[in-house]
Amino acid sequence: MTSRTILTIVLAAGEGTRMRATLPKVLHAVAGRSLLAHVLGAAPQGAGTSLAVVVGPNHQAVADEALRVRSDAAIFTQSERLGTAHAVLAAKAAIAQGFDDLLIAFGDTPLISPETFERLRAPLRAGAALAVLGFRAADPTGYGRLVVDNNRLAAIREQADASDDERKITLCNAGVMAFDGRLALQVLERIGNANRKGEYYLTDAVTIVRELGRDAVVIETGEDEVRGINTKAQLAEAEQVMQSRLRQAALDAGVTMIAPETVFLAPDTAFGKDVTVEPYVVFGPGVSVGDGAVIHAFSHIVQATIGKNTSVGPYARLRPGTSLGDGARIGNFVETKAAILEAGVKVNHLTYVGDAHVGANANIGAGTITCNYDGFNKHKTQIGEGAFIGSNSSLVAPVKIGKGAYIGSGSVITKDVAEDALALERSQQATNEGWAKRYRDMKAAAKGKSG
Repeated sequence: MTSRTILTIVLAAGEGTRMRATLPKVLHAVAGRSLLAHVLGAAPQGAGTSLAVVVGPNHQAVADEALRVRSDAAIFTQSERLGTAHAVLAAKAAIAQGFDDLLIAFGDTPLISPETFERLRAPLRAGAALAVLGFRAADPTGYGRLVVDNNRLAAIREQADASDDERKITLCNAGVMAFDGRLALQVLERIGNANRKGEYYLTDAVTIVRELGRDAVVIETGEDEVRGINTKAQLAEAEQVMQSRLRQAALDAGVTMIAPETVFLAPDTAFGKDVTVEPYVVFGPGVSVGDGAVIHAFSHIVQATIGKNTSVGPYARLRPGTSLGDGARIGNFVETKAAILEAGVKVNHLTYVGDAHVGANANIGAGTITCNYDGFNKHKTQIGEGAFIGSNSSLVAPVKIGKGAYIGSGSVITKDVAEDALALERSQQATNEGWAKRYRDMKAAAKGKSG
């Protein structure tokens, strides 16, 4: 690993008007993570690295997201949008600190990898002043072309300025660049705005580097990796690519997915050995699944820990803060939230368990609800080891059900229940013989008279 210092500047000031949304473009999500978070996660980090993020005016939410993902980020504002080079120079104070390498990335390219950033830096160690990331486009229309001469990058030619021969070039500019940090500020400050839009284009750096007698080179990557997101359609395309990557990684790791194209994963979804995932399951961020677990169809899981040999679903919803112990069973139409269910717990159907701690081997009957919210605050339900909660019970928190206790079906429990006790709360049943027939006869007679 190189000991060279590096400053990464991530440009995230674009409005993203083509997204047709009030949410800033880089805060849209792919695989449950913002576009910006993907890029910041791929950017170099650790000893000798620094990070700057350039945001637009009044985009505090973008700055907040950058700092949430990378607390080491320095935030700079591009007050006017006068081109990519102008955006980079918004972070001039950071560049001027002096780094061996300067890496420039974009906040709307979520598929780029750390390995590609490292490959882009390699020519700098060999003496190049500038390395530009390129890709072979199936349809290069609209992209800047990379004009190569003698294995060196001669120019980046925009579509409108390209000759007929240059338009035939399929090697296109991805926008991502790495500079020799000792030369970067000199090059950036020489970029002018003598063009139709009066903007400062980062692509002009190639010409300036060559004028200074230094080399510019191209590093190639796949087209998918440098997909920029400008529309909702492109966002959906990036989601497809990301999901394809994540599914393949899970399959390669030994996860059994019956219909992988229907399963959606997050970049941090973690699987143990011998896990089976049935069709139409969604894993949001922060999920780990233990060895031997089976996730049945149509389940939705976010920020949850699932133990070994568990069974979840079908049609289960595990919300943030759920933790399932080994051998637990969560059945159809069960929802959990901020709930710890210890080993062997059974919650098989039509139940809500929220803000609760359920002891090992407890059984929660169908239709049970932990009534955790009073309209102002959340309260906790504690259910002891081996307790049995009868169907259609309501446990009004805060309440404790003791170890081994029984709750009779249909009960509304508002007071603590001792260990091994039976708690039963419902009105005494009354039966009126023949009432149903008399009622039907009366209604039929009344209907006959009115007819």
